[in-house]
Amino acid sequence: MFATPAFAQAAGAAATPGGDLITMLPMMLILFGAMYFFMIRPQSQQAKKHKAMLAALKRNDTVVMSSGMIGKVTRIEDAEVMVEIATGVNVRVVKAMITEVRVKGEPAPANDAKN
Repeated sequence: MFATPAFAQAAGAAATPGGDLITMLPMMLILFGAMYFFMIRPQSQQAKKHKAMLAALKRNDTVVMSSGMIGKVTRIEDAEVMVEIATGVNVRVVKAMITEVRVKGEPAPANDAKN
């Protein structure tokens, strides 16, 4: 007496097992494509910019480190950089920890290659 026709119709319907996969596959591909363009691609472009910034680093550049300290580059090695954070205070910093180059310095003279 209180049963609605909707409940009576739902009991007889059966879903096909292969039909759900065929309808979900395009939606999953669209979701992966959106995730690539909104998350993966911008992150890889940002990493490429950071790598180029570190490759272009030179003496007398003012840099910001990941710790928030600001200093001037005094010497560049393969994986490390010597940064002057105060007058006469030099610290060795891993290149990857440099987050920003604020002021570009002038190139070092050619005869000063030993530093």
